[in-house]
Formats: sequence, structure tokens, C-alpha cells
Amino acid sequence: MTQATTLNRPLSAAEMDAFGQELDALRSRTMAQVGAEDARYIRRVVAAVRYIEAAGRALLFFGAFPPAWVLGTLLLGLSKILENMELGHNVMHGQYDWMRDPQLNGKTYEWDIVATGDNWRHTHNYKHHTYTNVRGADDDIGYGLLRLFPEQRWRPFFLFQPIIAVIFALLFEWGVAIQRLELGKYFSGRKTKAQLAEEFRPLGRKMRRQIVKDYVVFPLLAGPFFLPVLLGNVVANIIRSLWTYTVIFCGHFTADAETFPKSVLLNETRGHWYLRQLRGSSNLSGSKLLHILTGNLSHQIEHHLYPDMPARRYAQVAPEVREICTRYGQNYNTGSMLKQFGQVVWRILRHALPSRPGVVTPLVQPVGEAA
Repeated sequence: MTQATTLNRPLSAAEMDAFGQELDALRSRTMAQVGAEDARYIRRVVAAVRYIEAAGRALLFFGAFPPAWVLGTLLLGLSKILENMELGHNVMHGQYDWMRDPQLNGKTYEWDIVATGDNWRHTHNYKHHTYTNVRGADDDIGYGLLRLFPEQRWRPFFLFQPIIAVIFALLFEWGVAIQRLELGKYFSGRKTKAQLAEEFRPLGRKMRRQIVKDYVVFPLLAGPFFLPVLLGNVVANIIRSLWTYTVIFCGHFTADAETFPKSVLLNETRGHWYLRQLRGSSNLSGSKLLHILTGNLSHQIEHHLYPDMPARRYAQVAPEVREICTRYGQNYNTGSMLKQFGQVVWRILRHALPSRPGVVTPLVQPVGEAA
């Protein structure tokens, strides 16, 4: 483990079990309340995405007039953020499967970005949420491009990561899209060209569909205003990429977030799993609007404890999660977006250079030691 060595204390086996049972009980109490109110909420989000997108695209048709272009681009970017974060991300986690609405089915929902839903359900829902911050198992740690923790092996390539990080942020949706391809395996000879081509086929179809929609069809519909509409779509997609990159990096790469070796997975109990999710995640404090625009990933800790709970419930359970953490001597990692992202930037800059891991603090108290 890394960092936060003095902020947490290792738990005994008995404490670990009790910790898990308390978090399980909180989940059960909250899920018992899920119902009509949550259904109304997500349907209002669907309507908001559609209306805001329609308004943004309509204004862009008058994009030759700068105020219309600016407002249209911002509204289109806002609708894409809402669709990506509060709708697509949360629906594809299965948070609304209980509604049995085919439009909100987590197994079949297809969102409005170049990444396919099926690829994302594998890289995010399965790999990231199962192996959160486990080195060599969670591909979200640096996304194969960045060295964010001293335990990652340093190579001269990482000297360029401050520049690479900026490019990655601008093109984040494309980075997420190709994550499942695991290009490193291809370049190292562990994957054939035929395998790569087969894996790329569905992704290529999704990329083509998104490119045609945003960069051909809507600009052509604008006739003489083709270029302003094209530019508005490009900028709106970049706005979404920058926002989602910031939110997601703040969720796991702040100063007190920890990573773990694969050995932590051996004989991992429910309580142990909860503790790993807690120590590998970090929250953002802020207004209700911030929470909605982040898809409630501002409550990254609660999201990782309860990924299939409707995200609007995270604010409700957060105070109790925090109280439980305090009683068990665990740090509840939270702060403003400015503070948390500042720590992310520092990690990017610091670990571009060679660095060594700090003192290791175990999750589990060694047998024989008193609590």
C-alpha cells in the first residue's frame, strides 16, 4: 500500500468483519427505500439531456453569430456531460435495472461517446470495480500512459507525462474507447494483428457512428453554417472529456489515495474489500449542482462501496459512511475539486521523475498485535 500511512490504522480480523457488516447493513437499509422517487429522478435526467441537447444544437445552427455559438456549444457540452456522467455511467452500473425499463437497462444501454458500452462494462464495471487500485489488475491506474504512484516502475518515457497528461485529458473519451484493446499486449507481441482487428471491429463501428453524427450529419444539416456547427461539436466533446478526466482522476489519484499489490486479493473478505474500496477512493465536496454534473462521482467513496445503488442516494448515506470510518480509525478522503485536482497534478509532475514508495501500512492488523 502507499501513502496515508498515518491516517488509517490496520483493522483486526474481528474489526474487519464488523466493519463489513455495518456497511452491508447501511446498504440494505438504503436499498429498501429505493423506488418511485428514484425512477422519477432518472426520467427527469433523461428529459433534461434531450431538451438541453436540442437547445444546444438548435442554437449552433445560428452559429455564425458568436453569442449563439458560445451558448449552443456550452449547452451541447452540458448535455453530453449529463448523459455521460449522471445517465450513462450510472445506468450501465445497473443502478436502475430494478425499473425493468428497456431504455434504462444496464446490460444494453449504449451511451453517446466513442467507447462501446460492452467494452466499458468490462474495463470499468468488472475490472476497475473488482480490482480497485490493485497494481497489475486495475488498468485505470495511469491508463497505461501515466505513472501516478511510486510503486509503478519508472521509465524515461514518463519524463514526458506532464505533456501526455494534457493530451490525454483533451482526448479522454478516445482513451477510454481504446482501453479494452490493450495495445501494450499487441506491441509486446502477446496479441496478434488478427486478434486486435477482431477486437477493434465493434469499436470501429461505434467510432464511425459518433464521427458521422457529430462531425458530418449535424454540420451538413446546418447548410451554410457547416463550419460553426462542426467546431461547436468538436469543442463540446472536448469540454466533456476535460470534465470527466478531472472528476475521474480526482476519484482515485489524490495524495491520500492508496494502491495495493495483487497479494491483497488473497482470501479477501467482504470487510477487507470494503476497506480497499475506501482507501483507494476520494470524494469531492461541493454543491448539489456539482454532484449532479459529476454523476455523483463526487461521492466516489460511496460509489465504490455501493456501485449499483442509485447514485442520487450517495449524499444520503455519506454522513453515516463517514461516521463508520471515524469509529474504525479510517481516513475519509474528501476535499474541494481545486484541492483534490491540485494533488492529482502534483502526482503527475512528481512521479514523472524517479520516486520511491513510502512506508507500508497493512490493511489487516498482524495476528497477535492489539487494536
